[in-house]
Amino acid sequence: IVMNRIIDAIEKNRTLIYDTAKYIWENPETGYKEFKTDKYLKEQMVKLGYDIVPADNITGFYAVLDTGRVGPTLLVLAELDSIICPDHKCADPKTGAVHSCGHHAQCAALIGVAAALKEKGVIDGLSGKIKLCFVPAEELLEIEYRSELKNNGVIKYYGGKGEFLYRGYFDDVDLAFMVHTSKSFSVNKRANGCLAKSVVYKGVAAHAGGSPWDGKNALYAATCGINAVNAIRETFRESDYIRFHPIITSGGAMVNAIPETVKIETYVRGVTFDSIKRANKCVNQALCGSALSLGNNVEIIDIPGYSPLVNAPDMITLAKETYETLCPDKEFTIGEVSTGSTDMADLSCIMPVVHPYASGAVGKAHGNDYYIEDAESAYITSAKWQLLMIKTLLENGAERAKTIKQNFKPAFSSKEEFLAYQDSLNDSGDRIKYNTDGTAVVRL
Repeated sequence: IVMNRIIDAIEKNRTLIYDTAKYIWENPETGYKEFKTDKYLKEQMVKLGYDIVPADNITGFYAVLDTGRVGPTLLVLAELDSIICPDHKCADPKTGAVHSCGHHAQCAALIGVAAALKEKGVIDGLSGKIKLCFVPAEELLEIEYRSELKNNGVIKYYGGKGEFLYRGYFDDVDLAFMVHTSKSFSVNKRANGCLAKSVVYKGVAAHAGGSPWDGKNALYAATCGINAVNAIRETFRESDYIRFHPIITSGGAMVNAIPETVKIETYVRGVTFDSIKRANKCVNQALCGSALSLGNNVEIIDIPGYSPLVNAPDMITLAKETYETLCPDKEFTIGEVSTGSTDMADLSCIMPVVHPYASGAVGKAHGNDYYIEDAESAYITSAKWQLLMIKTLLENGAERAKTIKQNFKPAFSSKEEFLAYQDSLNDSGDRIKYNTDGTAVVRL
């Protein structure tokens, strides 16, 4: 009876789910710029009878459904933002934005869950509160733009979940989950965290043909820096899952001038905080050494990105059990480590979370051939699965949710301790001081 009620509640809202997916796919927007997406989803939630709580001066919002019975608060999320892939056939022709990340499917499924929770009898027997959150800016890109937002006091953290956490929007939350879209129903036990980096090589401009000896080529220093990091890749331990993948966002002003300023954006990824810090020191050494060898300076701005994700074992069990109940003839796989990163990991540092995947996508994630081939799986089955997880966690006096919370051992004792650690990762400034006697001092 319970399963039929869940299935019927989602099926009844099938058109809404598909319409939501279509709208968001056709209107992709990158992080903290999801204005159309945010407006559309707010309107849908209001039509469903929810009182929304918008984020102050940024995109994103949440709504709370109170069962009327005392119990924990369960957070269920979806992400608003897209990536940038101009070569994708469905990319926005002006911005290059496209949902080849699958976030439009998350939003569609969560709208389906929100609608189903309003259907008669669905929350009967549940205890606690369900917080439904559409959060901005999961994809850690456009670092320069987000730095401007931070410098202007609009945000403090580059990822939406960390920003919402900092603002207190999750202070009442006891546990959380979010279903991403991929090629299979699965979950990884862990995932890489990352440190975001802006690197600015500083040289001296000069006429590239007439007097190149008067210049100091920042582009050569930057390419030497990238190659220097490539030269030390084999020194990174396989067990640390280190990743370094820079892009040059500004490579010079004009072809007949020695490039004076070159800008790079990149991450250093790793599976633990310690491995990220070790690797980052080696990366900074390589970047500084290259600048020093050509007489340039380099400004390195290290910014806390996303924490390493640790999915709570009890939440992994919940995800597997509920999927196999819903789809007994299909396989749910559990992997070890994903080398991608997500700001869902920030929440995993202080509360039990799970970040599993629903199938339906084909092509390369973040690539120009990504799209949803099996919408039934990505939208409808995902919504049913999420509704079943909610039901399982909060039924019987929320016994399952309470047990999971009791068994959980957080990496940090509080939100404040976690954010203080994140803040300690900030570092910036020129890394080389040239002395008049020909010596130099390097700060890694």
